[in-house]
Amino acid sequence: MKLQEGRLQSYKQHFATALASMGDALHFAAHSHHLWPDVTRAAQLACWSDGATLNDAKWDKVFGEVIPKAQTHIANTLSLPAPGQIVFGPNVHSFFLRLVSCLPTDRPARILSSDGEFYSFSRQAARIAEDGLIVPDTLPCDPFETLQHRLTEKLSGNRYDLVYLSQVFFDSGRALPEIEQVVASVQDDMTLIVVDGYHGFAALPTDLSAIADRVFYLAGGYKYAMSGEGCCFMAVPPGCELRPRDTGWFASFGSLAGDAKEVAYADDGWRFAGATFDPSGIYRMNAVFDWLSGLGLTVDAMHRRVVQLQTQFLDRLRGLHHPLLNDTSLIGSPGERHGRFLAFDLGCTDAARTLTKTLEHAGVRIDSRGGRVRFGFGLYHDPADIDMLADHLQHIHTGAST
Repeated sequence: MKLQEGRLQSYKQHFATALASMGDALHFAAHSHHLWPDVTRAAQLACWSDGATLNDAKWDKVFGEVIPKAQTHIANTLSLPAPGQIVFGPNVHSFFLRLVSCLPTDRPARILSSDGEFYSFSRQAARIAEDGLIVPDTLPCDPFETLQHRLTEKLSGNRYDLVYLSQVFFDSGRALPEIEQVVASVQDDMTLIVVDGYHGFAALPTDLSAIADRVFYLAGGYKYAMSGEGCCFMAVPPGCELRPRDTGWFASFGSLAGDAKEVAYADDGWRFAGATFDPSGIYRMNAVFDWLSGLGLTVDAMHRRVVQLQTQFLDRLRGLHHPLLNDTSLIGSPGERHGRFLAFDLGCTDAARTLTKTLEHAGVRIDSRGGRVRFGFGLYHDPADIDMLADHLQHIHTGAST
């Protein structure tokens, strides 16, 4: 990690456009919508230019250059051995639907998940369960200290058609412990194992090499990859021969074999592709990873930087003796098993919404999920921003007390 005069090096100059639009406001919702670095503007324009000048031939460039480059960036970030197994789509929900379309139809499919999964999974699973198409088995995340034991116990003693678990839980920031051990606990080789990496990808150092042949990994560029919406992806285990019923015509790209009477699929991860999509997000993702590489910034370095900022924030909070944001309400703690945001459980949805709105009126952007408020940290934050955030909280607390 680069240091300057004993302090963290600032990267604000690389987010000049986004930060200028914020004025004096502070954006601590990097976990929700990460501000875009300036390099993404040129990438967006490059996509437009290719579409306008290459016309139909733009897809030759997208599939021949843009996508392979992005696949390589992602594979390197996750230590995946086969970049061609990475398929792109507009959102992770579309991939979940295709995975569900691979499940048995002669009986309700059994799905194991946690109560900490994001809405793109939990809402869809709940709706399918209403019609009796799946039998959900939902494991509480808390107490978190026993989650891994409870997961492995469930997986060792039961058969499931699909297991769906987050790498980092969206409502707490806590990371799933020992993913490899959890995967090893799955008894049936036919069980589909899905890891939702949306809060882990480009946020936590991640090495999937040991489980790449077993796990479907879903993530996207909206958050820590700083690439915006529309550039989600799924890493498909090499050798996968599943034939999703929910399929688009892009899923037949690269398929050279197959009975003419049977719908053909690509031989790599693109068997899970949909149809025509907007490729601009992939251009932006390539620009971000090229930029990070040029700065010598790895995921590990960025995470260690965020941990320093999070630690500074907690130290300031302790000095404030804040009645809501304190060690008692804090969920987890900064470190290798925690994501890039800190969550505080206020115990009440109204309290969380009130604090969020109060901070918004004071020029500080955070968000809440249920009774939990979340503070996200990114490259565009400096130690001075943490001090200003703490000053806002102190002012609000002091004002409320008088």
